[in-house]
Amino acid sequence: MKAMGELEQINANIKKANKNVFALFSKRGQESYFPSGGILLQAADAQGKKINATIGIALEDDATPASLKPVRDLVNMEPKDYLPYVSSYGKEELRNIWAKKIRIKNPIMKNEISKPVVTASLSHAINLCGYLFIEKGDEVIMPHLFWENYTALLVRGYEGKIKTFNTFKNGGFDVAAMKKALKGKSKKKIIFLNFPNNPTGYTPTIKEADQIIAAIKEEADRGSNIVAIIDDAYFGLVYREDIYLESLFAKLSNLSEKVLAVKVDGPTKEDYAWGLRIGFMTFGTKGATRDLYSMLENKAAGGVRGTVSNAANLSQALLVKAYSSIDYDDEKSKKYNMLKERFEATEKALENKKYAKYFTPLPHNSGYFLCIHLTKLDAESVRKKLLEKYSTGVVAQGKIIRVAFSAVKKDLIPELFENIYSACTELSK
Repeated sequence: MKAMGELEQINANIKKANKNVFALFSKRGQESYFPSGGILLQAADAQGKKINATIGIALEDDATPASLKPVRDLVNMEPKDYLPYVSSYGKEELRNIWAKKIRIKNPIMKNEISKPVVTASLSHAINLCGYLFIEKGDEVIMPHLFWENYTALLVRGYEGKIKTFNTFKNGGFDVAAMKKALKGKSKKKIIFLNFPNNPTGYTPTIKEADQIIAAIKEEADRGSNIVAIIDDAYFGLVYREDIYLESLFAKLSNLSEKVLAVKVDGPTKEDYAWGLRIGFMTFGTKGATRDLYSMLENKAAGGVRGTVSNAANLSQALLVKAYSSIDYDDEKSKKYNMLKERFEATEKALENKKYAKYFTPLPHNSGYFLCIHLTKLDAESVRKKLLEKYSTGVVAQGKIIRVAFSAVKKDLIPELFENIYSACTELSK
């Protein structure tokens, strides 16, 4: 009964603080919470006692975590720093570091936001968006060019319905199409924006970003409650001028009391740490208090607890150490410059006018990828020909080929596009 009372109190407090935000939660989201009692509380109560038979790990006689030498020899840290379970909220030091990084990367943002909750990858954070907000049949609005795993996470996972709008018009982001997609009978709107976009490698211009924000504000003013999920997986990897450099979350987090902005990000692409499988989930809404954010963090942590229990302590500990290294900024700059050089090599290769006979690039300016649109051929046929004859791998989606220039040595980029051209030429005979 105590646990149910605690959940009811959390929900009542959220309703009181912002009824619009509470209305966005799915039934599962309403029921999600991280309990203050139970085994976790009892284990905390027993810390420091002579005999502690509460925690579910094995300890040596000196109370250090039991560990195997083959594991200890591979990790240059004390076992206590990476082997025990960590909180479902995440390692507190890492949460504080990431919160500070969000502020540094988004200087326009002066308002209060939640503290990031650590997830077991960005995919897990996206999954939690479904867990907290998507009810069976809910529409999830996003550009028609989107990362295919959204379907697995949000549709097959939570029975949402992806509602797409045209991605590009006249060489830029189709804000008018997005604005039209936002209109509808439902008072609850879920919009999912990913910039730099996977698969296209596009980030809005400054003007487009302002128009996107204005369109969401207009829909909120019309009476809709909106959860705006911002997938910032490739944040910071922008290679052209006049592009919006901050996250859309920065403005959305203080846009309206009827708009809940959810920032999904992490070190996966930003810090070239793909296999560490760490992500973050951060909330922002206009006028929110620290108390409201604590309750939203509680629900997110409850979702973590209810899916994976907690993200890997070792990965979090490695990131804490990496972020304190004197080499971190210099190393990150080197990797950015490497990707920018590959992007520029891609741009130079695409200047070849003969390619227009078979394919043209879609708008791109950032991230890991770009897409080319085939004028006549089927992308899957081209993909197979590239594999069979040209020892070249790309991703095919309908009449679009996604090219990950991030993974191709700069000197091989001209050959990559020549191979695509040659494959198209052969298939056109």
